[in-house]
Amino acid sequence: MSATAPHAIVLFAHGSRDPLWHKPMEAVAHQIAQSHPHVLVRCAYLELSTPDLATVCHALVDQGCREIAVLPMFLGVGKHAREDLPLLIAGLRQQHPAVQFDLKPAVGEDPRLIQLLAGIAAE
Repeated sequence: MSATAPHAIVLFAHGSRDPLWHKPMEAVAHQIAQSHPHVLVRCAYLELSTPDLATVCHALVDQGCREIAVLPMFLGVGKHAREDLPLLIAGLRQQHPAVQFDLKPAVGEDPRLIQLLAGIAAE
């Protein structure tokens, strides 16, 4: 990512009406902010929670971000990660052609997370 303009990571999750559900997402965002203070990090949600992805990305673009990585915080790669999210990203790319949107694989596809979860379960 570029060093000349701020870049951002958006942690994208399903969402919930229960405010306690958001705590793990916010903890991940806080950890990223602590370990990478030069990177803007935000949380966005598909439904049942705010802010949504478009609101977060528009605000980041307004702050001068030209590179935005979207990390789906889904363990399983279902319809939301496979179909809904790519459509949302396509819309953002149309609205902001000067911005690079990097859609990352869902966290559930990362072998490091699978190994970590297996280790936790086996304890």
